[in-house]
Amino acid sequence: MNWKPSIFTFIFSLLLFQQAFTQTTYFPEEREWQEKQASAYNLDLTEVVKFAKNNEYTGPKDLRQAILKGFEHEPYHEILGPTKRRGGPTGMIIKNGYLIAKWGDTKRVDMTFSVTKSFLSTTALIALEENLIESVNQPVKELVWDDTFEGKHNSKITWKHLLQQNSDWSGSLWDTYDWADRPSRDGSIDDWRARKLNEPGTHFKYNDVRVNVLAYSLLQVFREPLPKILKEEIMDPIGASPTWRWFGYDNSWVDIDGLKMQSVSGGGHSGGGLFINTEDMARFGYLFLNDGKWRDQQLLQAELINEAMTASEANKNYGYMWWLNRAEEPQWKNINRDIFYAAGFGGNFIIVDKTNDMVIVTRWLEPSKLEEFMQIVNKSLNDAK
Repeated sequence: MNWKPSIFTFIFSLLLFQQAFTQTTYFPEEREWQEKQASAYNLDLTEVVKFAKNNEYTGPKDLRQAILKGFEHEPYHEILGPTKRRGGPTGMIIKNGYLIAKWGDTKRVDMTFSVTKSFLSTTALIALEENLIESVNQPVKELVWDDTFEGKHNSKITWKHLLQQNSDWSGSLWDTYDWADRPSRDGSIDDWRARKLNEPGTHFKYNDVRVNVLAYSLLQVFREPLPKILKEEIMDPIGASPTWRWFGYDNSWVDIDGLKMQSVSGGGHSGGGLFINTEDMARFGYLFLNDGKWRDQQLLQAELINEAMTASEANKNYGYMWWLNRAEEPQWKNINRDIFYAAGFGGNFIIVDKTNDMVIVTRWLEPSKLEEFMQIVNKSLNDAK
């Protein structure tokens, strides 16, 4: 007699099959992160944590002193926004969504310097998603029609150029000059002022004045403060704490539709920028690890995140204000090429490793020790295989 399964047997088998191949992604509750032992993944992170604790950033804890010393080569440099005395080495390692290692005071709010840039570029992705910006290739002058993008050179600049830091925008903003930010070690002020401008898109230059131009331009587009946009669209949905702040400068207030709003800065180069705790940084990184999805909400389009992590022609290790590891000569050798990370002065990092389903936040690690730190992480992963 031939056996024929009933329709109920078939449906039951199909459900079992679906369950076997469906992975449930864990997301932390608001202000709470479920922990697991690293050994649950055959990992031993003892040396990783020890290294982070033993290689603290060598600059002073008084960050006003650290900033003035770190940028003393820049003419006219001064602190224009708030600063805060920093804490000690702090970090978290997330694996498959679970907290498997931490050190230091992860709830302490500290300056995060240029890690802010990755939060800034996220607000640009929101503007693209909401069609406030038609395309990254749209000239900025079409939406910001004051004199910020006037002239033969600046009028060519697109949103993509600003996001990839290859615009070579020329001018001044908030009493700071583009040419005075990280100038060449050679020449004089007259040489820096009279330099030949590079065609937008052809030359990468890490420049906080131009990053602040992006923040100002996005404020003009949203017509609302960027911290409000970030809070409503990203930080609240991912369960971030209410302790983070995003500052601009004392002189970066503008009139938007009759209301005074502060144009925020993209880092703490002159004070200001994002002040945030380690746990909120980890949540932000975890959102990007999951391609913009948090539980059942797609907060950012996966396609836009993929675009943001595409290397620019001018710098193969840089996307939309995220650092990459994908060039022929990567930042870190023998480390996954799909890693991307946010980096800030003083050793602040959010590292996203999609291959190993990990997010690593480390703060106040001596920056020159970051690659060695990642090699120790990589060794622990290799030993677990």
